[in-house]
Amino acid sequence: MGSAHENLHSERGPLRGEHPGRSRDPVIKVVDLAWLEFEKTDLDRAETFALDFGFAVARRTRDALYLRGTLPGTHCLVIRKGPGSRFVGPAFLAATPGDLSRLARATGSDVRELGDPGGGRVVELRDPSGFPVRVVHGVAELPPMSGQRPVPMNVGDARPRINATQRPAREPARVQRLGHVVLETRWFERALGWYLDTLGMIVSDFLFLDGQRDRGPTMAFVRCDRGGVPADHHTLAMHLGPGVGYVHSAYQVADLDAVAAGGEYLAGRGYRRVWGIGRHIQGSQIFDYWRDPDRLMVEHFADGDLFDCTVEPGWAPMSAGGLAQWGPPVTRDFLGTNPSPELLRTVFTALREDNEIDAARLLGLMKAMRA
Repeated sequence: MGSAHENLHSERGPLRGEHPGRSRDPVIKVVDLAWLEFEKTDLDRAETFALDFGFAVARRTRDALYLRGTLPGTHCLVIRKGPGSRFVGPAFLAATPGDLSRLARATGSDVRELGDPGGGRVVELRDPSGFPVRVVHGVAELPPMSGQRPVPMNVGDARPRINATQRPAREPARVQRLGHVVLETRWFERALGWYLDTLGMIVSDFLFLDGQRDRGPTMAFVRCDRGGVPADHHTLAMHLGPGVGYVHSAYQVADLDAVAAGGEYLAGRGYRRVWGIGRHIQGSQIFDYWRDPDRLMVEHFADGDLFDCTVEPGWAPMSAGGLAQWGPPVTRDFLGTNPSPELLRTVFTALREDNEIDAARLLGLMKAMRA
């Protein structure tokens, strides 16, 4: 089994009896991540950052901001005015209207009309971590917009650029689409099972703690199962931790030049880089992470892996040093290990509750983040 992963996406596959990474009989199979929903106290400030980061405004109302990328599809972010700044939850795309009906019957929910721009219908659920999860169908597709083209590269004997220079503009990287969202949960095994069994998602890669592989994985990179049609290496990633909440979300841009020039633009506007530029191992994306004005983390990425349903999960040890093939050392800000009273309260709460965090798991996570 291990040879199937050599030089592919992990140095090893599962051991006998380990998690298969997919459900035998899921209720439905979602086909993509439609959008993410947030609340913000200041929509004007949120719009300013969105434009600097490279989104386009699909629609703005008194109480909501709808953001999109340049590729055709639904809006990719909904930001509603609220009393605080927080992540609300994800919305996934169902393949057919029948899938919504089947999902509603299986979960004891209703199919109702969406009241947002674009229309469509929705089933509203809640995952085991407490995140509201919407599954939608029939939302009107936005037409494509003009965007940045990947710059032509002279590589080896392939040299298409003749009598022409490279001068990428220092401007916002034009977001093409939403790629993925990463969540932290104290109920990792239960939450993972829910997404596999209910939404039909499948695991691309598992990470486990050193010396604790027999206790199961502590992180999963999860993709949509489109059969023979390739999907992003991960549409959702989840990891076990003392907290429960949003970690970051990622948005595709044209290429490395768009990532780099867009980053220079953000730095010039006074925003703070979290970590980057580098290339990940699981997923292979070129990445660059930033904080928005409310300290929520967002990522520009380019050149991510695409897998069809035939690729089995890879298994690898979890470590801070195993997050990138190249790039600067990972930061404490990215890992969420900056010491603070809030972090200590979160840890104490997790250890007191009935969840999947215990002293051994917590020490293993701390060791992994130093490795």
